[in-house]
Amino acid sequence: MAITAQDVNRLRQETGAGMMDCKKALTEANGDFEAAKDILRKAGQKIASKRADNVTSEGIVLTQVNADGNNGKVVALACETEPVSKVADFKSLAQRVMDTAVSTNAGTKEELLAANQEDGRSLQDHITDLMGKIGEKIDVVSYETVNADQVVAYTHSTGKLGVLVGLVNTNGTDVTEVGKDVAMQIAAMNPVALDKEGVDAATVEREIEIGKEQARAEGKPEQMLEKIAQGKLNKFYKENTLLNQEFVKDSSLTIAQLLDKTSKGMTVNDFKRVAIA
Repeated sequence: MAITAQDVNRLRQETGAGMMDCKKALTEANGDFEAAKDILRKAGQKIASKRADNVTSEGIVLTQVNADGNNGKVVALACETEPVSKVADFKSLAQRVMDTAVSTNAGTKEELLAANQEDGRSLQDHITDLMGKIGEKIDVVSYETVNADQVVAYTHSTGKLGVLVGLVNTNGTDVTEVGKDVAMQIAAMNPVALDKEGVDAATVEREIEIGKEQARAEGKPEQMLEKIAQGKLNKFYKENTLLNQEFVKDSSLTIAQLLDKTSKGMTVNDFKRVAIA
């Protein structure tokens, strides 16, 4: 049957696919709109399969804190190239991912991707559809949640890095400003853990061995190596765990001291730093 420009435009409006793709799908489906939609979806699945191993180093990171201020979410939607990250359809999909995270309060990335949308299809189906339209791998590479008395979010100007920081024992204090300072500290300094108790055993063991090797190379006595390594480990904690780091805006204070100074007993219970790179 003859495929009219009106038919192609209708399919394009309903699916968001390109004009030529819509015309090709309608022709293959002999004008059957539902069959044409299935053809376009299968095209997206083929793209997803073919490009599954491709690197996604561009994209968008979004953060959002709920109205009560006690729950924050950060999502990262990644693609292969910078131009794709800037198109309206990709940005709309990123917002869909965040809206779905908020509405479902999904516990994991897998739950998020499986969440039904208004058309009864999953979020992953919508991602796959856009892959078929754009021709690149698209993936939710990170999804994190923080719960606290007060959650503060920060998104870097590049749009490719986002931070959530959870503050507890706030005692009714307005912690927005200090929370933003701590979030920016996390963005810049990329701590490995909240405090030394949060550093995994393998990292501790590696740092001790590095410390011993450095001391041995400097000709230190063998019986002194353990003590020297412990000293270097304490320096590692100071530089790489959030509460022990020096505050970048005032090196006379650690982050723990900054928070306690703002409101007695206030601290951080959790943080998430998500970046696309």
